Amino acid sequence: MTNIAFIGLGIMGSPMAIHLAKAGHEVVGFNRTPEKTRPLVEAGGRAAESIADAVADAEVVCVMVPDSPDVTDVLAGEGGVFDSAKSGTLIIDFSSIRPDVTTQLAEQAAARGMRLLDAPVSGGEAGAKNAALSIMVGGEAEDFAAAKPFFDIVGKTVVHVGPSGSGQTVKAANQLIVAANIEALAEAVVFLEAYGVDTTAALEVLGGGLAGSKVLDQKKQNMLDRSFDPGFRIELHHKDLGIVTAAAREAGVVAPLGGLVAQLMASALANGDGGLDHSALLRGVERLSGRTQP
Repeated sequence: MTNIAFIGLGIMGSPMAIHLAKAGHEVVGFNRTPEKTRPLVEAGGRAAESIADAVADAEVVCVMVPDSPDVTDVLAGEGGVFDSAKSGTLIIDFSSIRPDVTTQLAEQAAARGMRLLDAPVSGGEAGAKNAALSIMVGGEAEDFAAAKPFFDIVGKTVVHVGPSGSGQTVKAANQLIVAANIEALAEAVVFLEAYGVDTTAALEVLGGGLAGSKVLDQKKQNMLDRSFDPGFRIELHHKDLGIVTAAAREAGVVAPLGGLVAQLMASALANGDGGLDHSALLRGVERLSGRTQP
């Protein structure tokens, strides 16, 4: 049994923390909205009143919060992990943030005798609930080896992709691919419907050919039903595509499709769709096509 602190118990963090608790670990959770700790408590974990309380006895600290400033605040803010955790603590940041921020935080962690892995995930709410996440990990190889048993509890595909910041770089590439696929699927759905095709049947046959993808499998029903309860919110994907375009520019590489889907995601956010699942990019295609539905 390992003492684990889990900070950030939202759509993704809550089921991940619950899996760790059900695997027999002592999990203490903290969330800025206290009522979100309830599922973890019901699974055998404990709710903490502060980050300092959560990490005081922790051997491993897991973080799953929305953006770079949030991770910086959790780790380096007053009363945060760096101030409150023990030397030697292994910190696993499951958040999706800027690679350069991760690298800076890893250096700060090392200066305090702590170890930081960047371990962003892919798979959305379903992947978190089913412990089937894909986890791309940056950091030292020995730290990855120490964390592997915990990754295996919450994920299905777990790969060490390089030094600190590498996990975040791979996650940025993941988000580019996913956004482009969702946009292409959305455009195909609107195109098919415009011609009165049996769209359900069409997507079934398309899914069996080269056009098939996990995005098609997992997001087609959202689009067919116009049901956009968030598994991964547009506002978060908007943030991630900002990371993609900024990092691409810094590296001196072009990402023309990335720039386009970033603008389409920004448009969805500006039109009030930020809280919807990213499959709601369909609504943007409908708006552009003059086919907006209620």
